[in-house]
Parts: sequence; structure tokens; C-alpha cells
Amino acid sequence: MSRKNDRDDRFFLSENSDRKRLRDAEDARKNRAEIVKAYSQGQVSRRDLMKWGLITAGGALAPIGGLSPFVRPLHAQTTFSSGSRCFGFSVPTGMSPSPTFGVPAFSQPMPRFDVLPRNAVSTLNPAPTAAANQTQQVLDAGFKFPPGTTGPIEGRPPGTIWAHQAFSTFPPQIAMEVSTAPATNNTTYNPGVASSLNSGINPAQSLPLTFSFDSRFPVQEPNSVWTLNGTIPPKLAQVRYGEPVLFRYHNQLPVDGGQNNGFGKNTVSMHEHNAHHGAENDGFTGAYFFPKQFYDYHWPWVLAGFTTINTAATDPKAGAPSDSGGINKVPGDWRETMSTHWFHDHMFSFTAQNVYKGMAAMNNLYSSLDRGDETVTDGTNLCLPCGSSNGKGWGNLDYDVNLMLADKAFDSTGQLFMDIFDFDGFLGDVMTVNLAYRPYFEVERRRYRFRMLNASVSRFFKIALVDANNTARTFWQIANDGNLLPQVAPLTQTDEMGIAERYDIVIDFANFNVNDKLWLVNLAEHKDGKEPDADLSVSQALATPQCDPCVGKFLEFRIVRNPAKPDVSRDVSIAANQQLIPNPDLSNIAVAKTRTFVFDNNPDVDTNDLVTTFSQGAGGQSPEWGIAADGQRNALAADFGRITAAPSFGTREVWTLVNARDNWDHPIHIHFEEGQILSRSDDRGNNVPLLTAEKGRKDVYRLRPGGSVTLTMQFRDWGGMFMEHCHNTMHEDNAMLMRWEIDNGGAPFLRPLPTPIPSPKGVTFENPDDIMCNGQEFQKSPC
Repeated sequence: MSRKNDRDDRFFLSENSDRKRLRDAEDARKNRAEIVKAYSQGQVSRRDLMKWGLITAGGALAPIGGLSPFVRPLHAQTTFSSGSRCFGFSVPTGMSPSPTFGVPAFSQPMPRFDVLPRNAVSTLNPAPTAAANQTQQVLDAGFKFPPGTTGPIEGRPPGTIWAHQAFSTFPPQIAMEVSTAPATNNTTYNPGVASSLNSGINPAQSLPLTFSFDSRFPVQEPNSVWTLNGTIPPKLAQVRYGEPVLFRYHNQLPVDGGQNNGFGKNTVSMHEHNAHHGAENDGFTGAYFFPKQFYDYHWPWVLAGFTTINTAATDPKAGAPSDSGGINKVPGDWRETMSTHWFHDHMFSFTAQNVYKGMAAMNNLYSSLDRGDETVTDGTNLCLPCGSSNGKGWGNLDYDVNLMLADKAFDSTGQLFMDIFDFDGFLGDVMTVNLAYRPYFEVERRRYRFRMLNASVSRFFKIALVDANNTARTFWQIANDGNLLPQVAPLTQTDEMGIAERYDIVIDFANFNVNDKLWLVNLAEHKDGKEPDADLSVSQALATPQCDPCVGKFLEFRIVRNPAKPDVSRDVSIAANQQLIPNPDLSNIAVAKTRTFVFDNNPDVDTNDLVTTFSQGAGGQSPEWGIAADGQRNALAADFGRITAAPSFGTREVWTLVNARDNWDHPIHIHFEEGQILSRSDDRGNNVPLLTAEKGRKDVYRLRPGGSVTLTMQFRDWGGMFMEHCHNTMHEDNAMLMRWEIDNGGAPFLRPLPTPIPSPKGVTFENPDDIMCNGQEFQKSPC
């Protein structure tokens, strides 16, 4: 049943629309692409486009023939009749239907992630340093500074405040060196498993960057897609607690920001979502850096509470897998153990464009509880499905599979396209898994773990598993976001999966026969990027034609053989095996402060900083979204120079997140530490019982239309400036973001912290534009 009654009369143009209509739509797309390109390169502002009558005040494309693919000329015929359930649909890609070049669904294999090398720290040149490396280099002429102008080789802000916290306490043991770069061939693909466990893909072949793994889709032009190392498949980091990593991130994008094929920003900031470490390593939205620079991120991989809990590291549940199959104990609270992370770009006002363009990867974090070897039966390891590490002791991927779900859109030539004007939310019309169009994946008759990530810009997913009879089958959710659940949740369909949420599930293929097939099915139907319009039944989602082209089957499992070795993984279908990691007990920790944040539209703009304020820093356009704190009358647009909140170091707080409207949803992400949901309310203020799958620790909180979530979290171990924002990244980029900080934990921090102002010549600092306390602006000190 549809949730909305206020839809316009646009509808999705399918490939079956009449040819004249499709030609008109393609001409409109080309005209629109020129505007998108000019806008993305800063040649025109949103205000210019409004003045010329090309977009509305809300950011929507004006209904002008020759510009909008949804304007109906006299000769047009609708795709769906007025009696159809789909009448009135449009999936707002901002273009005519994306071509799929005759590639049938489930005709190409799904590539597994490309595992990043784990190198010795000594391979890094120059060697990493606690404070930013300010060695000077002559700037590229493309920056248009006078000849001979220099800037630092590292883009991290300089000085003690942005130096790596506890760098000598947790010295790097592993180096990972990665670049964001234009698209190129992958000649070093490492899936971390044998070809037989990767649907027969030969890793030695050179892999061009195309969304059809067998190259029936066109190869992407270098600046259509910017990915880690410039290649596909997406990258996977494998890390362990107690083994600090130095992640050196190079920016190898074009110096000329106009070389972006219409969207994307060539300045970057990498956010490891949601690691527990200092803010200098969090990928702060204002700590971006430029082409030909690098940024050293120090990921210490510690358990939260390591400064106050289990400080002597005596509990084997608080540990990491050793190379010999034993446990390296670490300080901290074992109930804060995390497992499935991802990392992605967080450039101010350009996160959506850069992540959509390819700047996203996943990170498997291994512990003594979740070690990546199901054969180790030491009384601590939970033996989750993965297979045997064959003596390595951890990190086996044979039956532990990462899935990156994302919708994409393509122009008529097959190049990646994005409508950067759809501020309500951008939707693609082509469903991909691991950047492959509707692929298949070969499996054995045994249990598998799938780590699913919603990496879309604005699309929600609701996922079911069906067999050849289109009957829903049971699977088991074991984790939500980065955290194993206190209690396994048996499901036939997931909850709506918001952007950036991770759901780890177990599927037992032993219940089926060799040559059987099963499919993952998306049940969440969108008309626009605000929220799902309806959650369909399985039968509705499998009907044809679909109103929303990303509804229905999107990944096919082919059961090809019996396992070569017995499956000794934990059978989570058995009740006795369904207790995993309990939540930390916070009942004895006093609540130092309660806060309320309201997420709304049409915010006020109370600052005018040319770099940090949304209205100026993102091309002069009016903001669409904002956040009100602690009783403010109106929401405020993003300014990363404004301090909205400053929890005291070492305290616990309770935050209530409120969705002010009932016609959109916001998945809210709070950086730094996991929280626990205390309660959820609907649009009438009624309490809504929590689902089993959301009773664990989380870092993304879906508010639901008109709803609210009350949560609790702690502020400990580290300091610096962090963020809270909507992870519908079109909302985030259009001003639904705020800065908060932990700045009173002692040296080197100051209260308030100065704001970094990046430049190719080096980062300078300025005082905060605005300091808030208890909802009051322009205060002397934050609180």
C-alpha cells in the first residue's frame, strides 16, 4: 500500500515507451547534462538556475519541454494505464531509461571484493608521523597559483590538535596504501578465495571498469568513475583488534575539477564508518585534501572503553585472533566488539556524488569472538560461517561474502550519470551488486554469511529470499550495522534497510539441492528519493512490469555442488545458538545530559563563511535541509564551522532524534561510537516496539516518517570534532549535517576547537563561526 497521496503525475519511462517519447527524453537528458556539468563545476549556481526558470525553489527540474524527460508532449503515450497500480510513477534519474545493452539479468557472475594488501609499515615512503607531514612540494600549474608556489605533501591539518592521538601507544603495525583515481583496468585483482568460490572468475585476467563483468556494458571513461585504485570490484580491508593500521590515502584525481564528466568533486576526505578512534582519523567533512596530496589515517583498532574497562587485558572475549589460532588479548569492553564496517568519501556537500562515483569500500574487523575461522573451537570464537583459514588462524573468506548494494543510472552511451539536482533524493534505475548488474553467485550446500551494505545515495531496500517457486524462505540476521546482535533474528524479509546500514545474514543452502536456485528480492518500492513509497509483498515484487525497476530479484544464487569439507559453522537456526554479543549494561552510568535534534526542511542560514557554510561553499544555492538542536525554533543549514554540541569527555548522554515531517525518512548517522536505541515513536507519538534486529548497538538510526528515536551513547577514550547527519547523502549534502565535538578531555585539545580551512598551499585555522549551548547560538563556550 502506498504511503503517499501527494504525488505528481510523472511516471517512470520504461524502454517500452514509444520511440518518439524516448528520443525526446534523451534530448532532454543531453540538455540537462550540460546544466549538471556547469553546476558541478561551479560555473552556475542554483540561484542562477532558479532565476532563469530552469529549476524550482525546491530544487526540482522545472517542467519544461526539451529539459525534463517527464514532460508529456501531445504525442506521448504513458507507460502504465490509469488503472495500473504503477500509474503516476517516476524514478527520478533525471534522464531517459538507462540502457542495459541487451544484457539479461543473472547472466554474469558477481565478483567478490578485491582484498587490499596488508604491507609492512616500512614500505611507506615517507614514513608516517604523528603530526601531519608538512614537507613542501611545488604545486601543479593547474591550481593556478604563481609559478613556484608550494604546499604540503600531506593534506592533514598540521599541529598537535590534528596529530594522531595515542600514536606511540598504538604504533602502526600494518600499512595499507590506496589511491582514489580515475577508472582503469584492474591487473592485480585479489578476491582472497579460489576461483571456484568466486563463480569461476579468473583473477589473473585484466578487468576493465564496466558494470557488466563480462564487458557487455561499455567500459567507463576514466572520469566517469572514480574508485579506490581506479578499479573494480570494490575494495575490502581486513583488520584485527589490537593491530593498528596506517591507511595512507592518496588523491590522484585530476587537478582540474572540471574533468569530472559532469559530477564529483576532486577534493576528498575518507570516513571509516564507524571506527572508534580520534577525530583526526574520522574523515571530518571539512578536513578534505587536494589532488597530489596524501592523508595518513591512523586506525588503532581498539575496543571502546579501553581506558577504563578491562585495562589489564585479561578477558579472552576482549581480544583478537592470533596468527597461530590463539588469542591476543586487548583492553576494553568485549561487548563493544564490532565486525562489519565500510569506509567512504565525506567531502563537504559532495559526499553523494563522490560515493556514487565509486569512493566506497568495506572493512571486515576480526576479533576473538568473530575471528574468521569456524574451525577454532576455543570456547570464545562464535564459529560464524566462513570456512577454515588453513592455519592462518583468522580472516577466511570462503563462505563469508561482502555484498555492496547500489542503484545506478547511465546515459545513452552507458556512462555513469547522476542527477545532482534532485535534492529530495536521487534514485537510479539499474540495480547492482558489487558494481555488477543483477549478477549470479555460485554457492555450495552449506551455511554462508553475507555482509550486506546499502551503498545507495537515497534508496532503501527491504530484502527477501525466494526459491524457484517464488516462496519466501527463512534466513537469519546476525548483525546490524557493525555489530553482532544480542539475539539472532529469524526472518523471511528484513526491515527497511536505510542508506549506510549493514545487515549481516546467514543463509543455509544445505536445505536445498544441487542445481537449485534462489534469489534475493527487493520489496521496497520508490517513487522518489524521500522514502520508500510502499513495501510490497513477494508476489507483488515479482510481478511484471515493475513500477520501480529496482524492485524484484537482484541477485541469483546457484547451488553448484556439495561442500568439499563438512560445515562446522554455528547453526544459528537452533535457539541455543542464537545468543551472540549482549549490549553493554549502562544502568550504573549516570546520564550527564539529554539532547533533542529535529531534522527538518527549509532551514535558516545564520552564518556566511565562504568555506564552511553550505549556502556559499556549495555554489551559492539555498539549502534544502537542516537540523534544529534543543528547542531551536527553526532548523539550521550545515556549517562545519558551527559547534552544535560538545559532550563532556568520559560521560554518557541520551539523544532524541526527531523527524519533523511525515512524508520522508531520514537514516541518521552519528559518528564515533555505537549507541543503543532506548525507544522508538511513530508520527503520533505512540511507542513502537523495537524489532529484534535493532536491539543491538547501532550507528545509523532510521527515524521513519514523522517518527523519532531515543538512544544513548558514551563519549570516551578519544577527542576532536565529529559529525551527525542524514545518510540519505542528498539530504546530507544539501545541509542536513552538524558538527559536535569532544574538546575538554585535556591537552592538546582546546575548547572550542578551531576549524580547519584546507587549501593546496596548506591548512589554516579559524575560530568557529557559531558556538551553541542548550540550543542558544553564538555563545562563548559550547556545551
